Amino acid sequence: MAGMDGGRPSIYPTLLYADAKAAIRQLTEAFGFTELSVYESEDGTVMHAELVQGTGAVMLGSKGRGGVFDTAMKDAGPTGVYVVVDDVDAHHRRAVDHGAEILMPPTDQDYGSRDYLARDAEGNIWSFGTYAPETGA
Repeated sequence: MAGMDGGRPSIYPTLLYADAKAAIRQLTEAFGFTELSVYESEDGTVMHAELVQGTGAVMLGSKGRGGVFDTAMKDAGPTGVYVVVDDVDAHHRRAVDHGAEILMPPTDQDYGSRDYLARDAEGNIWSFGTYAPETGA
């Protein structure tokens, strides 16, 4: 089965941003992602980028770059992405220190998770928490 080798995620949230370079800065500086790769066109448009966090990753690029995916995403709304982190409070402090908009501070949930919510500069909702579903892998 694809993605079950333990080394690579099999699901990648994919986002398009009006200012992909600013999104990369916010995701790395405020939310602790690591830049894996960024591919730009000659004019500096981010064609494709991959950022990692733990064993997960997101892909992103610039809006308006053309192509089937860009066209399909044109009228799509913001998305929500959940990211598992070890220390929610430290992660939250980092986000606050970098000016992220916090929608819910670190909160203990009834189902045993501790998490917080933030909105990125273009309206996408990011949840960071300790809940990690068992996938059977």
